[in-house]
Amino acid sequence: MTFPLLPLLAPCNIALTPDLSVVGNTLIGPVSTSQDVATVKDYISTNFGLVEFSVQVTSAIDIDDVISLLDAGADAVFPETDEQATALFEIGVPGSRVVFPSEDYDDIKGVCVTSSDATPDLASKLSKSVLADGAGNKKLYVTFPATPTLEQVKQITALPAIPIIPVEALTTDPAATDKLPLAAIFCSALTTDRPDGYFSTLVVDTQGVALGLVYSSEESIAQAIKARAGVYQSRKRGLWFKGATSGAVQTLIRLELDCDGDCVKFVVEQAGKGFCHLDTTTCFGKSGGVPALERTLVSRLENAPAGSYTRRLFNDEKLLSAKIMEEAEELTTAKSKDEIAWEFADLLYFGMTRAVQAGVSWADVERNLDSKAKKITRRKGDAKQKWIDAGKKTPEAPEKSVPNTESTNSSTTVNGAVKLASNGGSTGRIQLTRVDVSEISESELTDLLRRPAQKNANIMNLVGPIVEEVRTRGDAALLEFTAKFEKAKLKSPVLNAPFPPELMELDQETKDAIDLSFENVRKFHAGQLESAPLVVETVPGVVCSRFSRPIESVGLYVPGGTAILPSTALMLGVPALVAGCKNIIFASPPRSDGTLTPEVVYVAHKVGAAAIVLAGGAQAVAAMAYGTESVPKVNKILGPGNQFVTAAKMLVQNDTSALVSIDMPAGPSEVLVVADKKANPAFVASDLLSQAEHGVDSQVILIAVDMDETELQAIEDEVHEQAMRLPRVEIVRGAIAHSRTFQVKTVEQAIALSNKYAPEHLILQLENASKYVDLVQHAGSVFVGAWSPESCGDYSSGTNHTLPTYGYATVYSGVNTHSFMKHLTSQELTPEGLKTIGGAVVRLATVEGLDAHGNAVRVRLEHLAK
Repeated sequence: MTFPLLPLLAPCNIALTPDLSVVGNTLIGPVSTSQDVATVKDYISTNFGLVEFSVQVTSAIDIDDVISLLDAGADAVFPETDEQATALFEIGVPGSRVVFPSEDYDDIKGVCVTSSDATPDLASKLSKSVLADGAGNKKLYVTFPATPTLEQVKQITALPAIPIIPVEALTTDPAATDKLPLAAIFCSALTTDRPDGYFSTLVVDTQGVALGLVYSSEESIAQAIKARAGVYQSRKRGLWFKGATSGAVQTLIRLELDCDGDCVKFVVEQAGKGFCHLDTTTCFGKSGGVPALERTLVSRLENAPAGSYTRRLFNDEKLLSAKIMEEAEELTTAKSKDEIAWEFADLLYFGMTRAVQAGVSWADVERNLDSKAKKITRRKGDAKQKWIDAGKKTPEAPEKSVPNTESTNSSTTVNGAVKLASNGGSTGRIQLTRVDVSEISESELTDLLRRPAQKNANIMNLVGPIVEEVRTRGDAALLEFTAKFEKAKLKSPVLNAPFPPELMELDQETKDAIDLSFENVRKFHAGQLESAPLVVETVPGVVCSRFSRPIESVGLYVPGGTAILPSTALMLGVPALVAGCKNIIFASPPRSDGTLTPEVVYVAHKVGAAAIVLAGGAQAVAAMAYGTESVPKVNKILGPGNQFVTAAKMLVQNDTSALVSIDMPAGPSEVLVVADKKANPAFVASDLLSQAEHGVDSQVILIAVDMDETELQAIEDEVHEQAMRLPRVEIVRGAIAHSRTFQVKTVEQAIALSNKYAPEHLILQLENASKYVDLVQHAGSVFVGAWSPESCGDYSSGTNHTLPTYGYATVYSGVNTHSFMKHLTSQELTPEGLKTIGGAVVRLATVEGLDAHGNAVRVRLEHLAK
């Protein structure tokens, strides 16, 4: 039996969901539009495996969309009508995946009724019915016309039945009086025959392995839910906070009851040496199978000897790929049970090696298996043609000797020491994937250059409610979101100028670096100012002019996240200062103690910012776009950010009530390096890594011009060796995993490929690099020659580092002085000028049927004729 509760989450509130995953189940609904379907599918896919999701669908949702929700991973659907339920049943959806509005069918997951129709007889009848597919007994789910009291909830759990309660009415705080505590609901379904009132409690890990047997009390359960930790009841010492002294702490994943309600199950993530006081994983001895193999592989990541077979497996992608394909082929040709078991174990071993190398856990694999098990729609049932053809050519496997699977000889058994002397996973070789452009088609090349897809529509669904909350509730919403996302509890969301000196205290070296960079950026952007208006006399007596004015109020977003970015504050603030913007507002997420990084405050001071909004993400964008009680409304928002920031910027730009513009869409950071045989491998590697460390979603591309194997290997060695010395190595590893080296023959091919990709940063590590700059058509910023690292543009050379990403360099410029200005035009005509062009104006106005336009000229010409 699961947690005796089903929280109800409205699709429109998904972005604001409180963490109730300890319950283990969530009902999302009502789903009534195609947009709701898309939002819910994305949410389930993103969070699959954390909890089980059911979906409540209205009659407006067609059966195909219901099936798509089940395919996305929904455990069950709650149809609104009998007709929908019957249709699902008739097309083959298992009854265990459907909760019916009535009890007309036998083999169903359960029945959902209102509290007035929930009776002990109905609950008893359903609980005695067992589903045909072994999915347990039928359940009775109960809704309420209004938020129930705790007493009403206890009456339902006593039936027994599962109450459905909106998430906003629930809390993990056991002392709360304005909401229903989860602990009280859970304990209302518990029974015990022990004189001390304690409950037998089984503790298991996330893979179901039993760690130990303990006791719980109502108080310990309440504390466990509140702390999301393993808290139990010692029969001698009172509350027992597991790991408080040993360090072997537990994170509580979810709570469950057994079928009789007299035993509690804690599902936990165990830290430290293990659960048992003897420093073993469990109190029941060693566990085996795939989890044991995974632990052994992970534990040996750091100690595989150089040159060992396992070290080579983790470092040599080609070797590991060859072994996986070899074992897969041997499995397909195996005949006897022992052969199949042996070959499948080999394939699983090498597959697990690949998973550990990529940082994928067995739990991740199981989530994917569980997801596939949820599918209703059947696969097409075919295979890729190359494997069909390969299957026709596969020779009959020769008889082979299969080792005795019960042998204790560690050198021949699957789990023996030879195969488990491993190193990889988080210490595997960091290497870009090579692609020889001459060996692939144009369409394949286009696919390889395509950035990872960003689900903008789904992100908009998450961002929209946040923006709306800030727009309607102002400071209150902004403070709530800052507390939720930044863990900072603030009294005010704004730090107004003049900024206290103690908030921008810096060592002299850092201050000097900022001052030098400030001056160089100022010089370059001041050089972009127009010295005088553009004046053109198009014909005698008609003078046209174009002149600029600064945008009065600008909002500058400076990201936080995994890096401190005072450079972004410079790249946005200095051009705004140079342009003459009257009101400069910064926004940057605070640290958990509510303070900002002093570097950002110092830059804000230098550019004359009026205020700093202490918020990040979509909520900061919304505050500047609409204004709040404390945050001034701005006319334009500039600055990079993650997908949520970008989505919020695009959303407010399209809202006419906001009347705000943005600089450009933005995506993950990226660099493309074109290098020839003369390039220094250390320089090339350092440029690639300088962008890879921004985030795991960053992308780096190397285009190698006419390089041989030795030259390519030298760069790859430098990439790995330099990366392993970086503090942010795991971020680099994630970025390099989806980055590539393209091999071409000529510089012209390389530049053409770069233009097709349109990188944010383009680095030309070429002999006589400057002569190739004229070939560049699409790039945010170009770094010419071996002595021009991208880092200089990021900080101190003078150019701006806020640049178009994700291919937008084909149509957008980077931030510059004119990003903070607008251009006006004027025209002044003399009587002679009006006479010259007046006839043309009248004729064109007549052609367009705009007589008043023509008349404005005609009356003047008639006046001149008098």
